[in-house]
Amino acid sequence: MKELLIRAERCLGCRSCELACAVEHSTGKSLLSAINEDPRPQYRVHVTSDGNSSLPLQCRNCEDAPCLTACLTGALHQDARGIVLCNSDLCIGCWMCLMVCPFGIISQNNHERRIVKCDRCPDLEIPACVTACPSGALIYREIDQESREKRLDVLHQLLNSTL
Repeated sequence: MKELLIRAERCLGCRSCELACAVEHSTGKSLLSAINEDPRPQYRVHVTSDGNSSLPLQCRNCEDAPCLTACLTGALHQDARGIVLCNSDLCIGCWMCLMVCPFGIISQNNHERRIVKCDRCPDLEIPACVTACPSGALIYREIDQESREKRLDVLHQLLNSTL
């Protein structure tokens, strides 16, 4: 199963991922129409910065997701891929999931009194944030494949430093 992975050292803090996410979750699915929508579409990835470094954060779809347990109405559920999704018709906006999320990435949609969280762009083969990232800080791939590539990078670094 593919996972959304972060290469923190590559994040430029440009927020292209946030913009692409908001556009993908807009009614018109285009930047021009999204700007004029009322209410404006919300992004589900959050680029967080401390002034020195930036990091794109989104739902990690925890295996034992505390938000699932905290959800009073059963609006949150995990699909066959392990993605935590929200049935907006059941969400009452109690914000319990928001309070227990260890990453702080569940947001409020105050206009509809519902939560907003990453759904991995189910209509796309690759999530919009990954496609929009100009530096490759966000990647969507099998964890085993990413681990293999990291091991090869370490091997090449070690070999180059000893030559």
